[in-house]
Amino acid sequence: MLRFQVLGRLSVTNDLGECTPTAPMVRRVLGQLLLCTNSIVTLDAIIDELWGDKPPKSAVPTAQTYIYQLRRQFEPWVPADMVEQTLATCGTGYILRVNPDQLDLTAFLQLARQGRTALAAGDPAAAARLLRQALDLWSGSALADVTAGPAIEAHVVHLQEQRAHTLELRIQADAMLGRHRELVGELKAMLLTNPLNEWYHAQLIKALASIGRRYESLLAYQDLRKTLSTELGLEPSEALKELHQEVLAGRSRWSDRPAPGFGG
Repeated sequence: MLRFQVLGRLSVTNDLGECTPTAPMVRRVLGQLLLCTNSIVTLDAIIDELWGDKPPKSAVPTAQTYIYQLRRQFEPWVPADMVEQTLATCGTGYILRVNPDQLDLTAFLQLARQGRTALAAGDPAAAARLLRQALDLWSGSALADVTAGPAIEAHVVHLQEQRAHTLELRIQADAMLGRHRELVGELKAMLLTNPLNEWYHAQLIKALASIGRRYESLLAYQDLRKTLSTELGLEPSEALKELHQEVLAGRSRWSDRPAPGFGG
């Protein structure tokens, strides 16, 4: 059975090992089809992804050749009578039919959805486990080694947002479980690459205060205030100012309810 990975480097494996296409343009077509699995991708959309608004005169037969090459790549690992159905021609487009257990993206979306449902139902332990499993499927930026045209780039941006939201929910679930000490180091590391993310700052301030490190919590707020002022000429949001006042007043736990405007 073929298995596909897009949450990181593009990878196609079978029961014997790696069988990922090496030709760059074929990889782009495969990436586009995998991001739209079980949905029709028109030939025009493939051409636009590959060449934008300046397609060569040979764009149609060249794109069709890439589809042919993908089918040939799949042939040893798909029953002979199923190759044309696995990568099927549908009118003026193509559809790559993939079962849920064949694609890491499908697994990620399913686990993330289950995690959100568990969190909404008041089960942070199940939510943290499911959301962590979803995030563990990622090994880097989606299709990190595939040159992105407009369609792939749009999908990748959307997926990165979904990944970021899933991470926020996992942090929220861990905070509700009282895992503040574990979160401190993780949040500090995340802020090194996301210094203007107020949500991460809010979680760090809460985590530090929750484990009795109120002085460091207040310093974290001042560091954010200085960064926002220096980089953007802005003050922290009202929600963060309110959180700052709560720390000053000695509040030390937020696992029972979200901080204003920031989630748990």
